[in-house]
Amino acid sequence: MLSRRRFLASSAAASAGLAAPARPVNVIVIFCDDLGWGDLSCYGSPIATPNIDRLAKEGARFTHCLSANPVCSPSRAALLTGRYPTRVGVPRVLFPVDKTGLAEGEQTMANLLKAKGYQTMCVGKWHLGHLPPHLPTYRGFDHYYGIPYSNDMNPRWLMEDEKVLEEQTDLDTLQEKYTKRAVQFIESAKAAPFFLYMPHTYPHIPLGAGKAFRGKSKQGIYGDVLTELDWSVGQILTALQKHKLDGNTLVLFSSDNGPWFQGSPGMLRGRKGMTWEGGVRVPLLARLPGRVKPGLVCDSLVSTMDLLPTICALTGASLPGRPVDGVDISSLLSGKQRELER
Repeated sequence: MLSRRRFLASSAAASAGLAAPARPVNVIVIFCDDLGWGDLSCYGSPIATPNIDRLAKEGARFTHCLSANPVCSPSRAALLTGRYPTRVGVPRVLFPVDKTGLAEGEQTMANLLKAKGYQTMCVGKWHLGHLPPHLPTYRGFDHYYGIPYSNDMNPRWLMEDEKVLEEQTDLDTLQEKYTKRAVQFIESAKAAPFFLYMPHTYPHIPLGAGKAFRGKSKQGIYGDVLTELDWSVGQILTALQKHKLDGNTLVLFSSDNGPWFQGSPGMLRGRKGMTWEGGVRVPLLARLPGRVKPGLVCDSLVSTMDLLPTICALTGASLPGRPVDGVDISSLLSGKQRELER
């Protein structure tokens, strides 16, 4: 016959065994095009970006994050693989006449998370090849919605998966379309872990802003575009909160390289296309309640290539079976370490 103490102990153990397992971490990576290190108000810009600033307030802000390359395609290839662009077959900017793209043997964030049971989607500018072996749906993404190249390259197709929806999409409505599609994906994938990669087309020129945002800033069309970009981030955060997903969703926000003709590199020398720091230092914000220390400002040197190994560490996904140049920075996100040896 069980004693009362042993009965209570066994009951507690049984209850613990029936407890709901910890929810898997959803992942959202918002990656801007040509956004300068000094373009956000949380980095000292006069342009108001309250929703993006919220990520810094509720999470971590990095002051010394470097992209792997000062131009678009190589930087994106490095972000998605955690490897230097020269390793992965994208050493330069790709154009619509090119037949190449991200090397077929490379594993992207989407591949690694999909193998872990995640639903995956890319919404935005791809710029890693437009032919079937290189499109997002061949690189680990269940679905794709966006343009395959920069907004200054023709044809400016708007695609869904592998189908062309519009031959020349309207740049003024592009951010709104992206945002609507991203929110729809969050709603449809809320019951399972998901990965949303949102590489925005802007603030790459030519600039286009929705009617509701024209003239809203005091910094002209560039400020209007950033105001709409900030609105888009706010819509994503609202969708997470609506579906009670904000507590277990990692949101990462960064840029592919420094600003081009407009935009601010802060006090740094150089711009897009230059290896001066203004061409490669980019904003990096991260939020994950309970795992990322709120209000943290980290001065440690980090790279956008670090995001892949960090995401793998936080989700339990396996690293690719080849050398990774980025490092896991989750100890910086939590505040357990102030600096990493590289």
